[in-house]
Amino acid sequence: MVGSSKDIAPLAASKSWHSSLRSLLGVVMVGLLLAVSGSLITLDYYRARNTAIETAESHMRAFEDRLVSRMQALSGDTSGLVNLIVSIANSFLAPPSDRVVDKVAILRAALARSPQIDGVYAGYPDGGFFHAVNLTSADWRTVLDAPPNASIAVRILTPTAEGPLTRILFFDAAGKQLLQRTTTGWSYDPRQRPWYRAAAGGTGPTATGPYRMATTGMLGMTISQAHKSNPEIVIGADVVLDRIIHFIASERLTPSAVAFVIDADRQPILHSDRRLMQAIAASKSERDFDPANLRDPLLEAIKANPPALNEMGIVDVAGRQWVVMGTQVDAALLFAGDIAVIAAPVDELMATARAGLYQGLLLSAAIVLLAIAGALVVAHLITKSLHQLTASANRMQDLDFSTPIEVPTRVSEIATLGGAMNRARDAIFTFALYVPREVVRRAIASGDFAGRTARRQEVTAIFTDIYDFTTISEQHSPEEVVGMLSEYFDILNGTVNAHGGTIIQFLGDSIFAMWNAPAPDPHHAENACRGALAMKERLAVFNERQRNRGLPEFRTRFGIHTGTAVVGSVGAKDRLQYTAMGDSINVASRLEGMNKGYGTTILASGAVVAQCRDRIQFRPLGEGQAKGRATALELYEVIGVAAAAQEIEAGGEYPRTISSRP
Repeated sequence: MVGSSKDIAPLAASKSWHSSLRSLLGVVMVGLLLAVSGSLITLDYYRARNTAIETAESHMRAFEDRLVSRMQALSGDTSGLVNLIVSIANSFLAPPSDRVVDKVAILRAALARSPQIDGVYAGYPDGGFFHAVNLTSADWRTVLDAPPNASIAVRILTPTAEGPLTRILFFDAAGKQLLQRTTTGWSYDPRQRPWYRAAAGGTGPTATGPYRMATTGMLGMTISQAHKSNPEIVIGADVVLDRIIHFIASERLTPSAVAFVIDADRQPILHSDRRLMQAIAASKSERDFDPANLRDPLLEAIKANPPALNEMGIVDVAGRQWVVMGTQVDAALLFAGDIAVIAAPVDELMATARAGLYQGLLLSAAIVLLAIAGALVVAHLITKSLHQLTASANRMQDLDFSTPIEVPTRVSEIATLGGAMNRARDAIFTFALYVPREVVRRAIASGDFAGRTARRQEVTAIFTDIYDFTTISEQHSPEEVVGMLSEYFDILNGTVNAHGGTIIQFLGDSIFAMWNAPAPDPHHAENACRGALAMKERLAVFNERQRNRGLPEFRTRFGIHTGTAVVGSVGAKDRLQYTAMGDSINVASRLEGMNKGYGTTILASGAVVAQCRDRIQFRPLGEGQAKGRATALELYEVIGVAAAAQEIEAGGEYPRTISSRP
């Protein structure tokens, strides 16, 4: 046997690894099944999710359409009624106390026709007021102490020299007067009310509100319009928003879904949440109102980033996603410019999709369990043959050709593999007759057969050298020198790698490093200069440690040049080396030696400066003659990183190209 004891551990590890093939095969099969079933489950989940979102969008649009239609109908009916009264009801041109029967007849018909209207009234330029209210409201019945069978109440305010005089008349459904009361002390002036001031003297209807009604406390809005024959007489109608509020509160897309209306200033007007609706109503009265009651995370998020109109959007609130859709209310005087919004949490919309996902996961788990059992059976069928092939491969690795490879199996692929291994065994045996077996073993292990290739390209090269290294070697033992050089080369190698370069050769106490090959680097000249500066700084720390240990300092000099070189693998057929050759490489080597004559540490050529003068600081030294070269070189000492480059780096920026302007 040629194999050594060093091979025993890898072989044992190999046998241990292959002995777990049954488990590995089970894992692979289970993994494939999980991937397939997971993909199908995910696809099905997202298909269900998209369907749920599309369904939600459809329901949202339908709800928005119904809500907007109700708001438009409410506004249109009320404004149409007011316009009818101001156009044809000349009885309202008379003072409030005159032609009461005619006024009551008109308003009784109007209230019966439009149950959403809370009351209709007329304001006069002398402060008179005529007001008819619908007593279907329990609030009005309580406030006015109405008789049981009264359906309409009329309040008439007549200004007098002694003060306003108020009469309250009650009528039944047939228009018969039931009761009359006379009171004083009602200090109400319609001329000071927003509805009067907005419409007086005008020609068209106006809307005011929403506001909290002073008498009943309900939330309402008003449409008012000046009389066609006397613009100083204003007809108004109050609309209570309870029906709209009830509608948006009762129709919920999901249990947590909400709907609300915001005005052009993004302030809430109506809300399906009763708590927030009470806060909105309280905010209209300026009494007992706490602004904190109107703070709702979802409402604030939508107010801050309102959804695009008629499009579904997603809003994240405290880690919970909501689907949101908004529709602007058009052609409605009461809600002109307002936006109706509906929002539903994504998790509730996805409840059905999640249920399908869980069912799919359970089914997948059952399939995986069956797959594990099947994988174990299949693995058992092929494990024995593979163990035999493994043993044969180990004998081949030890170059033991005495035992033929015979693997009885029913699997055609394993039989084919056994035949291929027998042919490989014969080939290696023949090859081993001509070369030492250890060489054959190394060739089998490496499998690396490279060709000789090279090409021209621009590179930046650095050569280094330790000043007076010969004396250092004479004064210290070889072991000490090797130890110091090892630490020294660790510093240079790590620094070059950190700046994108590659050390091509270790030349005694020197190195030859290169940038832009083998890895491309568009900033190779700059990075080489930075690498040299970094090596200089790290070597200063190294030399301080050397002094503290009583060891010599390694004073290192650097030469940097940029130019075209031939780069690639060169050498004999059986011995190759990756390197670079050409005048550019020789110039870099010569620059390193010229540091001694100029008293410098890092010397660079003009070709380097031309590529990175804006980012590296250089000190010009004039022209110099490199040994063995006919043409003089522009010489520069590398001082440090330019201030502009430091500012850019401090700001976290790095230019894609480096300026090379002169």
